[in-house]
Amino acid sequence: MHYLDEKVFGKITTKEIIGAEPPEDPDTKDLLENELATLISELDSQPKENLEKLLEQQKTAEAHVNSRPGAMALSQPKIQLFTKYSQKYIQKIKEKLES
Repeated sequence: MHYLDEKVFGKITTKEIIGAEPPEDPDTKDLLENELATLISELDSQPKENLEKLLEQQKTAEAHVNSRPGAMALSQPKIQLFTKYSQKYIQKIKEKLES
């Protein structure tokens, strides 16, 4: 089950999003909030080619989390929270690509 250790949002792994631990609020929300701030701050130093790769990687990671077998039985609030933050990150990458 190596996919559980796959990083899907900066340093955050699949296991942290779909697993029982950490709890959704405040732990997972804080993790996502902090990781989003770190990821966004790193965008300024990225060349356009890297931004395009990051965009594709994040879209793939989002699909990975949302397509887990049995996903409906998993922690929906945590998956929704992940998707919300992932979308914010994707939007920031797109904005950087357009600037």
